[in-house]
Amino acid sequence: MTQTTELVIRQPDDWHVHLRDGAWLADIVGWTARQFARAIVMPNLSPPVTTAALAGQYRDRIRAVAPAGFTPLMTLYLTDHTDPDDVAAAFADGIAVACKLYPAHATTNAAHGVTDITAIAPVLARMEAIGMPLLVHGEVTDPATDIFDREAVFIERVLAPTVARFPGLKVVFEHITTADAADFVAGAGENLAATITPHHLQINRNAMFAGGLRPHAYCLPVAKRERHRLALRRAATSGSPKFFLGTDSAPHPVHAKESACGCAGIFNAPHALESYAAVFDEEDALDRLEAFASLNGPAFYGLPVNPGRVRLVREPVAVPGETALGEQAVVPYHAGESLAWRFTGPV
Repeated sequence: MTQTTELVIRQPDDWHVHLRDGAWLADIVGWTARQFARAIVMPNLSPPVTTAALAGQYRDRIRAVAPAGFTPLMTLYLTDHTDPDDVAAAFADGIAVACKLYPAHATTNAAHGVTDITAIAPVLARMEAIGMPLLVHGEVTDPATDIFDREAVFIERVLAPTVARFPGLKVVFEHITTADAADFVAGAGENLAATITPHHLQINRNAMFAGGLRPHAYCLPVAKRERHRLALRRAATSGSPKFFLGTDSAPHPVHAKESACGCAGIFNAPHALESYAAVFDEEDALDRLEAFASLNGPAFYGLPVNPGRVRLVREPVAVPGETALGEQAVVPYHAGESLAWRFTGPV
């Protein structure tokens, strides 16, 4: 069988990314815009992006440093006190395309998140009525629940009841990490979809403990057992329109990762497409990469497919051990490795 040496696909979008703010913003936006035309921007800044006004201001800061042709798609951070009218206005005015549910204390800068899903029932009802998607960080934060079980428990306690109560609400179960999540999404109605990161397709929980404690493999939700990784690969490469690309790229400086209480997050933006291509290549599914990366997300969000195309070629690319962001260094995903596919840019 002839080996594929080149891929040309519609330019993809990143449906889940952390662009941060301040001194790093220009560099981080540049890495994402290098491969993606649009990106769903997470609102967990400090302080968080909780209102239409704050989302508009953050969008302006991104636009000021973004390369031509890149479109940030903003989200609102839900709290127990979110105003349904403000949410609806943000959506109607094109300021925010979705709202983000962080269970309180579930991840980085989630201290202001939702303490009880019932507290935001009026917001969810309004979102259902206007067709505004809900993006979900799917973990319970009950300290009595094992960290490796928190996604599965979230499905049972929170997501399944919410989907049943608001059947018309569009929901994206973000960065899924388990077979439980993949099966739940696959078996649900057309209003439920999921994003999958490159690292959850490539590493299992052993990566955090390979020869010692490996903080640069630590993210939230954490990587799970091997059977879950394999289930995610089957879902991503299945051709189902319910699954699409979302990197959850989340940079932290080296000193913040390599500390007594290291931050959660993996910075995969510099070689995201190469990483996904490796997975689809290994699964003999390169012909399905375009749908996962470029078609399924726009279809779910009701947005047009990007008109441009990008190219990847089968030739090695070396990933540096560190990447500069402003005056600080970040260890990128695949640091020190050689990848088999190279992103060459627009066709």
